[in-house]
This record gives sequence, structure tokens and C-alpha cells, in this order.
Amino acid sequence: MAAVLVFCGSSTALDPEYLELAAETGRELARRGHTLVSGGGRVGMMGAVAEGARSGGAPTLGVIPQSLVDLEVADTASDELLITESMNERKDLMLAKSDAIITLPGGLGTLDELFEVWTTATLGVHRKPIVLLDPDGFYAGLLAWLRAATDARFVRPAALDLVTLATSVGAAFDAIEAPAQRPGPDETAAAKE
Repeated sequence: MAAVLVFCGSSTALDPEYLELAAETGRELARRGHTLVSGGGRVGMMGAVAEGARSGGAPTLGVIPQSLVDLEVADTASDELLITESMNERKDLMLAKSDAIITLPGGLGTLDELFEVWTTATLGVHRKPIVLLDPDGFYAGLLAWLRAATDARFVRPAALDLVTLATSVGAAFDAIEAPAQRPGPDETAAAKE
């Protein structure tokens, strides 16, 4: 059983298909016997993934800063709810408590979280699998920009290899459950030379 950190949007004004994607992710996480680690919110996709996970019997761990608890958006139904002082402490603790990361569609906060774990992976801080779950091309523009940044040598090609693109929920979990050891950024670069 793995602790899977899921990054996703918390907006309450989302199209229903995004909420269903989050709920399906939570249900699949539970079906496969994993624990959910989330940002500890009860709204938007974040709330839907937690409810989906709990509906299948998965344990849920939320990590949320006090400022969001004060706004009454905390997922108080979590099996464990850890309250941090800051957003940075929240991100560090979520990563520390997880074995793998799946990123669903989201906004600035989701991108901040994705790039934090991606950057720390390129620096060798962790070797946790990172999956970008994008069934409908939501991140196509971002991925095109990253390829252009790689072509311009702002991003090393090995860094792009640290994130797996999945177009279905099942494929996302298959990717994090793959038994192969993930190479570090230097090993990936060396293998391509």
C-alpha cells in the first residue's frame, strides 16, 4: 500500500467532469489499497477525491494551513488532519508523508505544488513517481511550453522524464505502481549520452 499525494483544484465553480475525475481517482486509489494524502480541503476536486477515497474505504490524510482552516474549508472527515503554519510547510509535509504523486487539473496552487515536487525531484531530493493525469488535454499548452523551454535549454531533457503523462485514471495508478526503480536526474542524463 502506498500513500498517494493527489494535487488538484479546489475551486467550487468547476465543470462536473472535473469533479467526477477527482472522485474516480479517489475510488481507484481505494480499490488499489492506497492511502490518500491531500491538501486537506473539503471543496472542489480536493473534496471530491477525498470523498471518493473514503467511499471505497481508503484512509485519508489531509495537510492544511491554519489560514484555510480559519476559512472553514478543512476536510474534517479526514482520518488524520495535520494543520501547518504556512503553505510552504504544508507542501513539505505532504511530500514527506507520500510515496507517489498524481496531479489532476488545477490552477495556480496545483501548478505550484506540481513544480515544487518536480523541481525537488530534478535536484535528487526525492525519487517518488510523479504522474500528470490529463485525460482531456488540459495540460497540453503547459507541456508544449515545457518542450519549448527544453529546446531553448532552460529545462534539461532529463527533467521531463521525471514526470509521466497518463490519460486515464487506471494508467496513472499503473505508472506509480510500476516496479522499476526511477532513475535520478543524473542517471537519466547519463543513460541518454
